[in-house]
Amino acid sequence: MTPQAALIELLARVGASDGDAIAINEFELNEWPSTAVAAMKTQRLLVKTRAAKSAVCPECEEACVMPLQVLLRDAGMVETFIVCDKRSDVDRVPISTDRSAQWQCNVEAVCDWIAATLGLRRSEARRLASADFLEIGMMSGIKRIQMLCLKFVGELRLVSGGNELPLADCVTYDQSAYAVDSAMIGLLVDAATTADNRYTPSNAKREARKVDTQAMYKGWQKAYRELVKKRPNMPETWYANQIAKLPVAKGRSAGTIKKNMQS
Repeated sequence: MTPQAALIELLARVGASDGDAIAINEFELNEWPSTAVAAMKTQRLLVKTRAAKSAVCPECEEACVMPLQVLLRDAGMVETFIVCDKRSDVDRVPISTDRSAQWQCNVEAVCDWIAATLGLRRSEARRLASADFLEIGMMSGIKRIQMLCLKFVGELRLVSGGNELPLADCVTYDQSAYAVDSAMIGLLVDAATTADNRYTPSNAKREARKVDTQAMYKGWQKAYRELVKKRPNMPETWYANQIAKLPVAKGRSAGTIKKNMQS
């Protein structure tokens, strides 16, 4: 495994978690390139977190996931073990500390790392651009400046306007540090059509709003016909004012209702 492949593996796990933090124990990290793990820790893509509460039992080929038991011995020594209840010839199974010690990564850490490598200032609000997007910062291309976001459901993808790019496609490793290819991100930003992904039009939402608006107009038109039957020959303004007092008006002004109350 190369250092770049190790980072791609980490990013894939974060993407698969759909926004939740992921944890990796020291035992697994020891199988990754030491330079890669060192870079991840230095750049805070991996941060120490609480010890695992369970672990894979190494006693036999069944590889059961069992709760970890911890005993505090004399002189502050800690003993970690699993109590096997599957076999009669096994009782306590010692577990090394590298199988319980864990490091964590999440989408916020990834966004902070991207912002740091690109020289972007992250907003203090750290607000969600939508349910699946997180703001990173304003990125400058050659033609324009756009909000760069991270899409974190299924696969981590960089987003600017309506355009997306898999994050794994633009990560680099050089001189013991990870970075994001700024040239590729610049092209993504210049190709975007809006200044902020939150304002990218959604056809589904736009069509839904049209349907709701038309339904509201039909409600006004029905109320107008009913009022004409009850009070014929009244000024149009009077009908509009009466409809504006009804729940069907949905807070719209009499002027707006007057323009749309006749079919």
